[in-house]
Amino acid sequence: MAPTVILIRHAQAHHNATKDYSIPDPTLTELGFGEQCDELAKHLEHELPLAQEIELIVVSPMRRTLQTAQQGLGWLMERGVPVILRAEFQENSDSPCDTGSPIPEMEKEWPQFDWSTVDPRYPATDGLYECTREGLTKRGIAARTFLRNRPEKVIAVVSHAGFLRTSLCSRRFENADYRIFNFGEEEEADVPALVEWALTEKKGGGLGKSEKGIFELHDGDYAAKEKPEPEEVVNENPS
Repeated sequence: MAPTVILIRHAQAHHNATKDYSIPDPTLTELGFGEQCDELAKHLEHELPLAQEIELIVVSPMRRTLQTAQQGLGWLMERGVPVILRAEFQENSDSPCDTGSPIPEMEKEWPQFDWSTVDPRYPATDGLYECTREGLTKRGIAARTFLRNRPEKVIAVVSHAGFLRTSLCSRRFENADYRIFNFGEEEEADVPALVEWALTEKKGGGLGKSEKGIFELHDGDYAAKEKPEPEEVVNENPS
């Protein structure tokens, strides 16, 4: 049986607050690292019974998502819930703020995680990772296929607003908010689509911070020759 998936967007990072897209692989702000991650952790641990059943945490190997996972889901890690880092879940554009850091550098910075699960090409922004309609579609299929084939019953994923919306679920996410999905019967490119639980759909995210509605991949999300504006800062209220 396919797993239930809790999709989480990282907390506020410095490029979200400053709208400075030139910051390379930015870390969380004080607000994101502290208040937002604390709120997320407390809500998941004490107000969402499903979170007690999480058996795997999948994380984009970027600094802001690693920090969010550590601070927001650390209570699960302390219980022994494993973490897998996957390049498929990184952000979309090739702007410095959306481009990861070299694996050797991150291994030293985050030695508590197993970096052997990350595509050796990371942080490449071409091929499967290019911000084109084809690239976003293929990477979304790869990510959903990976999740669909996992044996765990409940999986938490910490990723990014742009990738979550354009390639996984057609929903918007505010910083440190989450949504819950099952795999449905309708297929997208031979992979079952994600169907959101009414619990988070009606509220606009589990914390009620995210815009309601369906927002599918459109031409403005990518460009053949021009760099797209990072959704991380365009479609959000950093406060």
